[in-house]
Amino acid sequence: MTLRRLALMASLCLAVVASGVAVVYVKYLTRMEFRELQVLTEQLHQLEEEWAMLQLEEASLSTHPRVEQAARTRLGMYLPRSVDTRTVGGDEP
Repeated sequence: MTLRRLALMASLCLAVVASGVAVVYVKYLTRMEFRELQVLTEQLHQLEEEWAMLQLEEASLSTHPRVEQAARTRLGMYLPRSVDTRTVGGDEP
């Protein structure tokens, strides 16, 4: 075997080993990224669940009876009496 063949053989072996190490490293990185993806997906599901709960809470707080009750108790509002209302229109003489 000549020195040239030996150098070629050594460089090919080194390339195979480097390729193997690169495959293992990339697989490791892929697993780490997939784990992070799972964590973020779980957070997304939790946030979606919280958003749904908040929407339900908002819907229950904004019902007409609740708004009317808040207007009466906190703001002192009431339905106007018939003497307090005036009709505006051009048809009446």
